[in-house]
Amino acid sequence: MSYAIYVGKNHSRTGHAWLGGYGDEPSSHWLEIVPAMDHPDGTLIEVGVGPEADMPGRRTKIPQVAKTLRHVRVSYSYYLGVPAPITNGGLNEKGLAVRDVWSTSRRELIEMTPKDQAGLNYSDLARIVMERASTAREAVKICAALIAEHGEATYGGNSHLFADANEAWVMIQFAGGKGLWVAERLGPDSIRASRPGYVLEVPVDRADHPDFLCSPNFVSFAREMGWYSDGPFDANAIYGDGKGRWEGICWIEAEMQARAARPEKIGLEDMIWAVRTERLTGDTAGYGQIVPLVDVPDPGLQLMWHSATGALAAPFSPVFLGQDRVPAEYGPRRYLTTGESRRFMDLRKAASGVIDSVSLVPQIVEAHRSAFYESKRLLYLMQLLGHPALERVTAVFQAREKALESLVASYLRIAQHAVAGGNREDALRILSHFSTGELKACLDLVMSLSQGLEAELAVDGSDRTGTEPVSFLQVW
Repeated sequence: MSYAIYVGKNHSRTGHAWLGGYGDEPSSHWLEIVPAMDHPDGTLIEVGVGPEADMPGRRTKIPQVAKTLRHVRVSYSYYLGVPAPITNGGLNEKGLAVRDVWSTSRRELIEMTPKDQAGLNYSDLARIVMERASTAREAVKICAALIAEHGEATYGGNSHLFADANEAWVMIQFAGGKGLWVAERLGPDSIRASRPGYVLEVPVDRADHPDFLCSPNFVSFAREMGWYSDGPFDANAIYGDGKGRWEGICWIEAEMQARAARPEKIGLEDMIWAVRTERLTGDTAGYGQIVPLVDVPDPGLQLMWHSATGALAAPFSPVFLGQDRVPAEYGPRRYLTTGESRRFMDLRKAASGVIDSVSLVPQIVEAHRSAFYESKRLLYLMQLLGHPALERVTAVFQAREKALESLVASYLRIAQHAVAGGNREDALRILSHFSTGELKACLDLVMSLSQGLEAELAVDGSDRTGTEPVSFLQVW
């Protein structure tokens, strides 16, 4: 399902908005920084889904723009047959952050979706927006134009949450192959959680409403189908699952509203809590992301906080858009990467193009530790030992994150002075060294905690294999 939470700047202790969340797919995940690129005239990119997808379709090619933007993202290898590598979003050099979250459509729309559907899938839209958009509103317009011209390949309905330093937009794309979508603006006083993404009442009597956008057929198609005549237009009731705001997100929005009402308002530790809480973050959470939505003097100073898997079992570390590398420990690995067992045995065929090698993991990478795997190991050890272990690990993570928050602020102040003084490359080298060092230190911490919990299990002479774990995770 994935998860996203937006907090407007009026609720923020530091005066800027926040976007957080995670991708909730049980496949491999890896962190990557994609450079800005120039593309020759006539360059095409392949989009959509193939016949192997759960909701099948056909792959097509669309034009690429002349220049794409630098961005940081997490990619993964499988969801419902969508071709890898897949992404749910990230952060680009213009300060635009993207989260992708499931949002189902009504059964009739799912059933009328063509079996040979063509167009952009949810990951294509998230990636292209990061490559092209400067603002959240522009992100909606880019998606709308692409869907109108090339169509959308759905897996049953989807949503995106686009956010910049000034505003955010929730955009819902409905199944059916009719190009139906709606988007709602979130402002400085908004707090919105998506799990799933939702838009409720839409003022369809005001085509120029500043807080809503929709496809040209948004109302007319509902009338044609007999789903709407007049009066309030509830997008979720008419085109979605009819459940409105799910109970699972009502409480998280209420909790964040309560935190925002405090004199100190919402800070990084509150955003981390909102992404880490075991009431939302289970075993299928593949990673965590938190973005402070700020205007910075140089795009290289854009910052994203990253956890290698669900934040219950992985501390957050800073990643800067301008850094030159991501540690191999956080890169693609064979573990849970779709197709790697086959490719491992067919390296010569893959190299010659006989079989698909789009996500082929170089075998030498396996010489490094895996942040994803080690964090998963810690999660399962905590489950075996129950709430006391969870509480101890969380306390350790919180202490480290509090210290890192202060340290990051110091590094950014120094980097800003260096950039202003004409020493941009030196500033980015220092930030890169700092980030990669902290990412590795966090992995060391995770492994040390696992070693300690494993020792606890050994005290009674049993590793509890085959027993029911003391689970503290919410089951969805």
